[in-house]
Amino acid sequence: MAQKLYYFNFNGFGEAIRYILHYSGQKFEDIRYERKDWPIMEVKDKLPYGQMPLYEEGDRSLNQSMAIARYLASKTGLIPSDPWDQAVLDAIVLDIYDFSNKIKMWFMEQDPGKKEALKKEYVDDNVEFYFSRFEKHLKNNNGHFGGKLYWADFVLVGIVETMNLYFGIEIEKKYPAVQALIEKIRNLPGVKEYIANRKPYSL
Repeated sequence: MAQKLYYFNFNGFGEAIRYILHYSGQKFEDIRYERKDWPIMEVKDKLPYGQMPLYEEGDRSLNQSMAIARYLASKTGLIPSDPWDQAVLDAIVLDIYDFSNKIKMWFMEQDPGKKEALKKEYVDDNVEFYFSRFEKHLKNNNGHFGGKLYWADFVLVGIVETMNLYFGIEIEKKYPAVQALIEKIRNLPGVKEYIANRKPYSL
C-alpha cells in the first residue's frame, strides 16, 4: 500500500514520524508545504480537522501526530508488548506534548515585548520543570523512556529539535541523558542518512 505523509517543510510534530518511517525502512511519499504559504485552502479543506500532519496508507488516512507515530511504531517493534508498559509510554508522550503545547501562546503573540517575555518564561520555567523529569526518567531506564528504544524516544527528539529551532537554544546541553538520547536517535540507520540529506529548517 502506498504510504504518504503530509506536513510542513519543517520539523514540528512531523519529524518524529519521519524518523520512525526512515528508521524502519518504510518507503513513503514525504509531501511538504511551506509554512509561509499556509493556509492553502484546497489542501486545508480536505484535511479531517484542517490540520496536519496527515498520514495515508492506501485508501485509509489518520490524523493527529501522536496517533500516527504510535501506529507506525506498532508496525515496527517500537511499542512494548505489555499493556502497562504501553500506557506508561503513552503518558510520557502526553507529558512531552504538554511541554510543547505551551509554546502556542508564544507563537500566536504578535507584540515583540510580550513575545520576548513569554520566551523567557518558557525557557526559565517550563524547560527546567519538564526536562529535569525527563532526565531522571532516562537515567533510571537505561537511557530510554521504556528501558530500550521505543517510539516515545523519537517523539522527545523531534520536539527538542523544534523548540531549539523556535528559540535559538540547545535545550539538551543541560541534560546529559537527553543529549545522549538525541545523539543516539540521530545516528540510527535510516535516520542518520535522512538527516544528512535534508535541507536546514528555518522559521
